[in-house]
Amino acid sequence: MRVEFILWDIGRVLLDWEPERAYVSHIADPVQRAAFLADVCNMDWHCRHDAGVSFADNAAPLIEKHPEHAANIRVWSANWFDMFDGYIDGTPALFDRLEATGIAQYALSNMPAEIWPEMKIRFPLLARFKDAIISGEEGLIKPDPALYKIALARMGNPPAAHVLFIDDSLPNIDAARRLGFQTHHLKTAAGLETALIGRKLLPATS
Repeated sequence: MRVEFILWDIGRVLLDWEPERAYVSHIADPVQRAAFLADVCNMDWHCRHDAGVSFADNAAPLIEKHPEHAANIRVWSANWFDMFDGYIDGTPALFDRLEATGIAQYALSNMPAEIWPEMKIRFPLLARFKDAIISGEEGLIKPDPALYKIALARMGNPPAAHVLFIDDSLPNIDAARRLGFQTHHLKTAAGLETALIGRKLLPATS
């Protein structure tokens, strides 16, 4: 079935995001740094930001639990943009090529609401989506099916089969597939390019 909409994830798809980068200058020992990110500021804790809890409100109970790590817990928000190393090689160029075809491109990202406005300033490509569904603004995170349904509504309620969803997370891909989306599990930009050409969304390169 013809794809009429592209629905992009952002982190680790279009932007190179790795939380450890923010801590290299704060926790010098890599073993201690890995332990901190596994046991204190871990992804389960961060998901509350993605679900709409503010950085400050999410930090407070964690600081109460781990007062010895208070300064490093606050680094998560204070040094948020240090987690990024620009764009992922290759995928922004594919975004540009798709844009040139006129196909509608949207974003569906697990991301804190409070930093989204500045994200669009620091990474101008993000301001070029026709619309962006940001989990922190909706109070839901992928792979909750309700968030994908919000995305469809923001696209004008097309059949899910007319949407190609691109994400690096297999659980997010599986959730979209169960709802009837076409999907691409991103591993490399080259693999995505091949898939887009195969779907006739981009012309073959010579």
